[in-house]
Amino acid sequence: GVKECHQTSIFRIIAAILHLGNLDIQAERDGEACSISSTDEHLNTFCGLLGVEHGQMQHWLCHRK
Repeated sequence: GVKECHQTSIFRIIAAILHLGNLDIQAERDGEACSISSTDEHLNTFCGLLGVEHGQMQHWLCHRK
């Protein structure tokens, strides 16, 4: 009973979440900080699926606020 356009949106969100779970997050300074490679294919796919800015997502996944 779900329209095809809504199904596509749901699948896109689920795929993005699955790619987010595959990110390679590197610990720095004895676990007090972290970083994500700007060439991480999962981050690129995640940003592409959701239409978010790559640099901003990379920054906010590694900074608390």
